[in-house]
Amino acid sequence: MKGWGQNNQKSARLPESPAAKTLVKKIENYPGSREIRRFEGKPVAKWLNVCLESQFGFRFSLAAIIIGRKEPPLMSRIIKTDAKTLAETTEPKGMTAFVESCVETVAGSAEAAQRHARHRPSFRKLLRLLHDKRNILVTTHRHPDPDALASGWALCLLLEKQLPDASITMSITDKPSGGINEIFIRRTNLKLAPWDEAALGRFDAIILTDVMPGMASSPLPEGVTPLAVIDHHRTRRRAKCQFSDIRPDVGATSSIIFSYYMEVEQPISSDLAASLLYAIESDLAGAAGQPGELDNIALSGLTLLADTRKLYQMRYVDLPQSYYVCYWRGLSNATYYDSVIVSHLDTFDSPEQPAMIADFLLRFEPVQWALVTAVEENRLVISLRTSSGKLSAADMIRRLLRGQGEGGGHRTKAGGFIRLESNSPGEIERKRAFLRRRCLRALGIKPTQGKRLVPGE
Repeated sequence: MKGWGQNNQKSARLPESPAAKTLVKKIENYPGSREIRRFEGKPVAKWLNVCLESQFGFRFSLAAIIIGRKEPPLMSRIIKTDAKTLAETTEPKGMTAFVESCVETVAGSAEAAQRHARHRPSFRKLLRLLHDKRNILVTTHRHPDPDALASGWALCLLLEKQLPDASITMSITDKPSGGINEIFIRRTNLKLAPWDEAALGRFDAIILTDVMPGMASSPLPEGVTPLAVIDHHRTRRRAKCQFSDIRPDVGATSSIIFSYYMEVEQPISSDLAASLLYAIESDLAGAAGQPGELDNIALSGLTLLADTRKLYQMRYVDLPQSYYVCYWRGLSNATYYDSVIVSHLDTFDSPEQPAMIADFLLRFEPVQWALVTAVEENRLVISLRTSSGKLSAADMIRRLLRGQGEGGGHRTKAGGFIRLESNSPGEIERKRAFLRRRCLRALGIKPTQGKRLVPGE
């Protein structure tokens, strides 16, 4: 029996792009693939209806349609045509109207994603800039999170395929030494070269991902300019480099890299798909807000391709005792003032912990802002989260740190730091009180006596 994708050329089906062929193999391994093959030669929307009836899941079906299309500008029109055919050729069923509605929704999403991509720098432009480069470095921000790590690694693998004569190296500063980020590196088998700032000059191209040059979290010293910057953070700075792909409307840099794979139709391995999927999920988790159009397409496509066993291992990891101590400190020190909750961690052993506590505290029903501080050597680290639509976290962090420190972020999450002179308890408390007053003043909240989140006995 012919496999799905080997239909008559005149039939409405998904093109045999590398991504579609990968999906075909995965589909045929699922129970119920017999039902799919039974409808060979039928319109795509008919196949979609069968997927629903076979309990494949609606998201699974739509992702196959989105990724399989080789002509993005025509994608929306073709899907809409199939929806019309479905309504005309299938018997009246309770699911048909639902399928039509959902296909129309996906078609609209595809149109929006295509509009967003029209004026974006293309990956092929980056390839043209790199065609004569032989030693390329890919790096990301200090204390990298899964999105920074996965996007950088995925870009390395893509460049290796597209530029076989070049040497592609990924290296980071402040390699995670504990916590979820270190576990992520082990699970993804990232091949990281040791960081050597003195050797940066031997690379004829440097690509910076998930951070802008000149930011405090950038690993590049002053005077070193990257050839390319790929990022999704809100910023008022303009990257002075030959290639700049900055998309604040995208929730994760990994989604941008995924779009590069789609652009050149490069297949994504199941291991890499799991890493990218987890990275996007983690960057969109907590207070990160709603995913953008490109994030939704990436999530749907990667869900199909990901190694589910590896993905499970990334999502559910064993945590050290320090994480539970961190939660206890964050909860016991938490105080809220109307719609703002603040807390403090004396110390932490993993950079993601302050952000993790801020995400957790923001879920407290009455609040819309969470401000968490923590001490790291000679710095007071700040993590800010918000669910308010009136003021972005990026704007708020700039207000809080004006004349005091450095920071940046997104619409709903931000971070930064203030340098400490003496690290004394008195200095730390003064800085924390200063930040609290600024935050309350910016939101028009009277600095009254706060209420403890966890009342004492």
